[in-house]
Amino acid sequence: MADEPLVITPMPPLVVLLAHHEKQKGAPLTEAEVLSIRDRAVCIALPRSDARQMAEKRGYEDVSLENVWQEWNAIRKQVLE
Repeated sequence: MADEPLVITPMPPLVVLLAHHEKQKGAPLTEAEVLSIRDRAVCIALPRSDARQMAEKRGYEDVSLENVWQEWNAIRKQVLE
């Protein structure tokens, strides 16, 4: 839909980037590291419905750009298992 709001969407998802960096580091990421990874992530603007559809196909929601530190801490153990 032409008037649908756009959503900034990291590609690949932030959760994938954060898990990769934490595995490489071999220790939990710091808040500064998580924010730096978020700030350097490649993003695209998608219509909200396309972003939802992409998450459904992936089978999980990504962590949000705004609350990346809190959301990463809430799910990191699940992701890294």
